Amino acid sequence: MGLLANLVLVFVAGFITALATGIGAFPFFFIDEVSDRLQVGLWGLASGIMVSASTFGLVMEGLAEADGRFDYYLMVAGLLAGVVLVVVANRLISDHHFDPREYEEADFQKLVLILGVLTVHSFPEGVAVGVSFAELNLAGGLEFGPFVVPVLAIFMTVAISIHNVPEGLAISIPLRSMGVSNWKMVWWAVFSSLPQPIGAVLAFYFVRIAREFLPAGFGFAAGAMVYLVLSEFIPEALEHGSGLPGRGYRELVSGLVVGVLVMVPLAFV
Repeated sequence: MGLLANLVLVFVAGFITALATGIGAFPFFFIDEVSDRLQVGLWGLASGIMVSASTFGLVMEGLAEADGRFDYYLMVAGLLAGVVLVVVANRLISDHHFDPREYEEADFQKLVLILGVLTVHSFPEGVAVGVSFAELNLAGGLEFGPFVVPVLAIFMTVAISIHNVPEGLAISIPLRSMGVSNWKMVWWAVFSSLPQPIGAVLAFYFVRIAREFLPAGFGFAAGAMVYLVLSEFIPEALEHGSGLPGRGYRELVSGLVVGVLVMVPLAFV
């Protein structure tokens, strides 16, 4: 398949993960509130899935691609760069907390700022998807029409999609309190993740034209995702669990365990 067709497929995969964010708004079609216990469990599930996918998928694939000491150094450098990206991104957006309701009211300048914040926040997830497609049509995988899709790419797309559900829920909760309609909540949840397909395409294109840096690409995505879990997902879960018995640790650990068990088969594919 040509490069353009491959880029389209990667974009579609990234767009699927963005659409999954909208699923987080679906509970409000049936109920008025989502319990803190469920929110903690979902964040734990997302954390377990992302750590497992990063470790069993990205890190193991990076080690398999490494051929010599220099490649291992590249992978470590990529891991550190992924952590740095998340740290810098968090510092850049720490002073810019937007009410999703403001999206509709934003002028052009503010909309550009909002899009910039969303981009630096969602970019690591997109990178993880794009890097996982590095072996698209180049190695063994599953056939989807004219494409041979790496198993890692399927797992990462599913993992990021699941991870996006609690993010969509977190976005939808304040919107519900403001009286925003259900379908608008779905739209704003998806909107918050639209940079992901762009990040996926850019990462995929880079690792395809510079395959010697592929171990660094795998390391970068893994470092960013694991640090996101430690710096954002788990603190978010504990914040919602602060009023629960045991401060929500039981629900968090349960979600983590389920997430890990769901992704363990990746280590044996």
